[in-house]
Amino acid sequence: MEKHLFAVLLIVVSINFTNAQQTPSLEGNVDNLPVREYHLTLDEEMVHIAGEESMGMTINGSIPGPTLNFKEGEYAVIYVKNEMEEETSIHWHGLLLPNFYDGVPYLTTPPIEPGKIQKYEFPLIQAGTYWYHSHTMLQEQSGVYGSIVIEPQKPSAAYDYDHDEVLVLSDWTFEKPRNVLRNLKRGNEWYSIKKGTATPLNRVIARGALDAQLDFWRQRMEGADIADIYYPAFLTNGDTVQHYTKYEAGDKVRLRIINAAASTQFWLTFGGTPPLLVSADGLDVVPVNKEKLFISIAETYDLIITIPEDRQIEVRAVAQDGSGATHAYFGSGEVLSAEVLPRPDKIGMMMQMADMDMRMGAPAMKFNPGKVEPYELMKEWGMDMEHDEKMEGDMGVDHDVHAPLTDSLQAERSSSENTKTSEKGQQKGGADMSKMGMFADYNYDFLQAPVPTTIDEKKPEREILLNLTGNMWRYIWSMNGVPLAEADMIKIEKGEKVRIIFNNLTMMHHPMHFHGHFFRVLNSHGTYSPLKHTVNVAPMQKTIIEFEANEDSDWFLHCHVLYHMVGGMARAVTYQTDRHPLMKEHPREILFQEGNHFFTWGLADVASHMTEVNVVSSNIRNQFNLIAEYGWNENLEAEVSYEYYLNDWFRVFGGVNVENEMEGNLDELSTTAVAGVRYFTPYMFNLDVRLDHKLRPQISLSREIMLFPRFVIFGEYEFQADFGWVNELPQGTDFEKEQVYNVGAEYFLSRNFSLMGSYDNRFGAGGGLSIRF
Repeated sequence: MEKHLFAVLLIVVSINFTNAQQTPSLEGNVDNLPVREYHLTLDEEMVHIAGEESMGMTINGSIPGPTLNFKEGEYAVIYVKNEMEEETSIHWHGLLLPNFYDGVPYLTTPPIEPGKIQKYEFPLIQAGTYWYHSHTMLQEQSGVYGSIVIEPQKPSAAYDYDHDEVLVLSDWTFEKPRNVLRNLKRGNEWYSIKKGTATPLNRVIARGALDAQLDFWRQRMEGADIADIYYPAFLTNGDTVQHYTKYEAGDKVRLRIINAAASTQFWLTFGGTPPLLVSADGLDVVPVNKEKLFISIAETYDLIITIPEDRQIEVRAVAQDGSGATHAYFGSGEVLSAEVLPRPDKIGMMMQMADMDMRMGAPAMKFNPGKVEPYELMKEWGMDMEHDEKMEGDMGVDHDVHAPLTDSLQAERSSSENTKTSEKGQQKGGADMSKMGMFADYNYDFLQAPVPTTIDEKKPEREILLNLTGNMWRYIWSMNGVPLAEADMIKIEKGEKVRIIFNNLTMMHHPMHFHGHFFRVLNSHGTYSPLKHTVNVAPMQKTIIEFEANEDSDWFLHCHVLYHMVGGMARAVTYQTDRHPLMKEHPREILFQEGNHFFTWGLADVASHMTEVNVVSSNIRNQFNLIAEYGWNENLEAEVSYEYYLNDWFRVFGGVNVENEMEGNLDELSTTAVAGVRYFTPYMFNLDVRLDHKLRPQISLSREIMLFPRFVIFGEYEFQADFGWVNELPQGTDFEKEQVYNVGAEYFLSRNFSLMGSYDNRFGAGGGLSIRF
């Protein structure tokens, strides 16, 4: 009898939300709902985190900000005051609300200028666990986030519990977030070195993985990547460890867990009996016990634990790459420890992926961004075609994934809806990855909606294929090889059933969030596929979502890895209806161009035989370079150049080069104009081919390799020929040549300093200090 009551109550609650999420929100308190009001103040101040003082951005003086408690059916009125010296914003993540209050500056909502107060107001038509955060550049990394709990109008007796506890997970850096992004854009390996996840060549060879490494290099990939950034601390509710001793034996505690990290996915493990998972992204699901749980960025899960007698339960959240963890303890007495997961084997993953013959390194930016060819891109990159088709045959999927998917996905969806269980561990629409430890656990088959979530098949359908693409070396992220700054808006129309295929062509996980909507994540439960607002797409996998288009205006769709979003993996989805009148003064382009800002960095080598300064300033397509080398033997060369990236690997350039005419004599300097092409080749060599205004062709090739942890070797060779096309050559000489080469090594002391030694045939041998700025 209790089981039947459980099911009925769960279905009633779910049906109510299903109806609500199909009804767009209206502006204003038109139904005279009871009002609940909050005041939030954003400020920049010193905070104490992980035992150190750091500058952070606080909400009402704390990180994270306060929990906003509401009840379904109320009307939320929230005043946000900006006490910072820069503009800000707040997005209400997962809430269905009027477009104007969604909180994406320049797209849906005006930014909050310094010293100003902005009012947000909207009806609460849902219950569950949600959160809020800044949507302005990198502010979320600095602490602008908090939680939202909305109690249902009628408390469900489907499962009972005694207490609520919100756990906000996050990551923390003591660097300025913009400096973090600048370090990523310069291609510095320091973060992987610092957290011990680098895979230098000596370790690769020791594992017998040289063939796999060569395969990765051939595809312009350094190795299997998991997480980009070094974090000294991972936090639960603002601290590395939390103790909740107020709970007594027998208490049932509902843990509302929110991943508010900027760039970290977590594995959750639990001491004692596996908890009962009852909700995902705020919505009820068919309860299931989970011994461990992967929570991607921006997801929320609710789990119920029972406090044991004279024991305390550990809830452990470990960063996906194993670089650190945060802990929460519930109860008193002896600790029931959570499982400690092993650190991922990156070299082993690299060997497995090479064995799968994956075509990696899909471009993050195209020669012609206006010509978007998603199906051709999917066909060219990703899983080997023969291998992919064999895997999908094993799944019972009868279609050609390399053709337009309108009919084929219908077959796949029908197949999935007739299947109630799956034991292969794949994400829907992708290949069986059960043989590959890095992918086997990343699926949503454990989630089942309590009621059917299918959309009326009579509605007109629209299918959108979004290949997720990126360039780790220049740190540009995109969809279909086009970053946000160069992309058109995705057009849909009200009343459609929209299906989006996320095809991940990168080595990174991408948690994709769609503002203002819940969508079906097609999984093994078919008709009962769960509704979510954020879905993780695992490396080299496909995930299919679908939703009913029932809103107006523009909504943001993006990867919730903060640095990927700012790097360009985002789109605006437009219903092609008018924007709110107050948005006329706030052009969308300001948001769209966030990922196209210039970043500048430099390197100075100060050594016993020479000094060198190299400065770069770059955005997506344009780059300015300054390099100056001076030897203590009075040899000098300097060059200023501008280059334009035609795609990820190929760019054209022009500039001016200055060098001394006679060795060891600075009295006569020669100035030449140069132009040519630069190319990042397979196997990761930098190739420079040029011609100067004296018609002297020149070619150079350079490369660096991490040989041991912290230890890098590098080399460059340059050859110039003078055929006398402008200069007069000595009698009987067909051509004159000039060769420059240098070899050296570098040992990383920190992010900004290294010891270096080199030999250059112009300057001789010596050693000194490398300084990065």
